[in-house]
Amino acid sequence: MAELKYLSGFGNECASEDPRCPGALPEGQNNPQVCPYNLYAEQLSGSAFTCPRSTNKRSWLYRILPSVSHKPFESIDQGHVTHNWDEVDPDPNQLRWKPFEIPKASQRKVDFVSGLHTLCGAGDIRSNNGLAVHIFLCNTSMGNRCFYNSDGDFLIVPQQGKLLIYTEFGKMLVQPNEICVIQRGMRFSIDVFEETRGYILEVYGVHFELPDLGPIGANGLANPRDFLIPVAWYEDRQVPSGYTVINKYQGKLFAAKQGISPFNVVAWHGNYTPYKYNLENFMVINSVAFDHADPSIFTVLTAKSVRPGVAIADFVIFPPRWGVADKTFRPPYYHRNCMSEFMGLIKGHYEAKEGGFLPGGGSLHSPMTPHGPDADCFEKASRAKLAPERVADGTMAFMFESSLSMAVTKWGLKTSNCLDENYYKCWEPLKSHFTPDSRNPAGPD
Repeated sequence: MAELKYLSGFGNECASEDPRCPGALPEGQNNPQVCPYNLYAEQLSGSAFTCPRSTNKRSWLYRILPSVSHKPFESIDQGHVTHNWDEVDPDPNQLRWKPFEIPKASQRKVDFVSGLHTLCGAGDIRSNNGLAVHIFLCNTSMGNRCFYNSDGDFLIVPQQGKLLIYTEFGKMLVQPNEICVIQRGMRFSIDVFEETRGYILEVYGVHFELPDLGPIGANGLANPRDFLIPVAWYEDRQVPSGYTVINKYQGKLFAAKQGISPFNVVAWHGNYTPYKYNLENFMVINSVAFDHADPSIFTVLTAKSVRPGVAIADFVIFPPRWGVADKTFRPPYYHRNCMSEFMGLIKGHYEAKEGGFLPGGGSLHSPMTPHGPDADCFEKASRAKLAPERVADGTMAFMFESSLSMAVTKWGLKTSNCLDENYYKCWEPLKSHFTPDSRNPAGPD
């Protein structure tokens, strides 16, 4: 596979032409009477026309045929995709899932869309307010099928297997330890090369942004220049048997046929694009004296709500870093939170739970449900000699955090058969160390 090229910069105004058609972008206007190369002009709007300029999202696409050239959409099998948050009764317990099982290609072929499984979520698609967490489990490429989401943005986190993603803006190769965002309405198709698994954070009605840095200053966390945008690439390919366009609309799946590949955009310009990011480029900030900074310092992207400082969803990572805090219990503290916390593991071992929380699995701690290090972690960290140490080398854990109280689907609680019924037992060995006669107990040797 030839190395793919990208543009860089988060939210930038970009312009790109496939080099096979130089000058395909109109000069000085968006919608000329006749476009260069006799292309069609089509605008893709990701925000209301009248949004402030700082939040206005749109791109102009110059394509061989407009995207309206398709047969009527018809409802198709929904698989395990749902937005019904009342399938099963609420469960306030700490929940943990073993690695989700990928279907064997020798038994049945499953592509990205067929392999979507909704795990949990909250809110309402029709009012553009909410989120969903999906797991994708697939073993074959999409072929002459593409997908687009009318409901929200997909933040895709591959955990096993790389993804070659064809979009209307060009191609992206996304590997484990990278993420990509396919924004609302953008058509894409995914090739896979092995049994493949990953996580998806879907947000309704808002787009992901870089978090404000406040007193951190101008630099740090995820730097804008490290976000990569595909360059224009097209195929002028007829599909006599019909190319299938799959749409998720109001939480349901629909399909339509058309006679040409949808990836027929010869040139484009704008600021509403798909993009990818390598998590290794995250500039970690951490405590260098004592105590913990809150995990919000590890936020890569945020999807804001209308309440200042409160997110519909944050994407947070726990990357390799130095731990140097003095006189401090260094692992994550025990916590009850007004937010929902879904955690996943791309690779390695999460420091607060060395066993049980495995790559390809996950956990959910709902609002005000207590959680924290298991008993073994507490005992070791309470006695550890506090020298500077590397934390999480070879590991990448992440969190989808939301201000909404997420409900778990029937697939998540029952059908997946991956729920760890013994999760609560990791805290059972915790014991009292209370010393009522001694305020200053002996520390580590």
